[in-house]
Amino acid sequence: MAEPKGPLQSPGFWLHHAALEWRATVERNLRPLGLTLTQFNLLASAGWLARHGDLPTQQQVVDMAGADRMMGSRVIRALEDRGFLTRRPDTTDARILRIEATTAGKDVARRGIQIVVDTDAEIFGPDSTELRDRLQSIAAQRIPRTDQD
Repeated sequence: MAEPKGPLQSPGFWLHHAALEWRATVERNLRPLGLTLTQFNLLASAGWLARHGDLPTQQQVVDMAGADRMMGSRVIRALEDRGFLTRRPDTTDARILRIEATTAGKDVARRGIQIVVDTDAEIFGPDSTELRDRLQSIAAQRIPRTDQD
């Protein structure tokens, strides 16, 4: 068993604080679009999933974004109220809602994606492939890897 050396020697400690800094910076950079990070993640996830098949279900969007089911539902409803998303019942099961980004939603998502890409480069450097791959391997338990980058 490894002996504790204090929080400053813990990768988890630094990962937690780096994530807090990244989140605060992304939130600040998304503010001109009128989006929070959670709103952005749900909107971008809806668009991303729709590019690779049928319109995603609300649950698929929430899962991809890593959001809580109830909070995700509230935020998706708010994005729908703002005209960024539409929700409609699935053709085979009315209990399932399918999500689609509107033209306005696709536009704001595209601008938000560029902001996040630029923020990632600012914080993690222009080539963060090794860091991304390591984090992806850690997060694989939560988000199964797809072959769709």
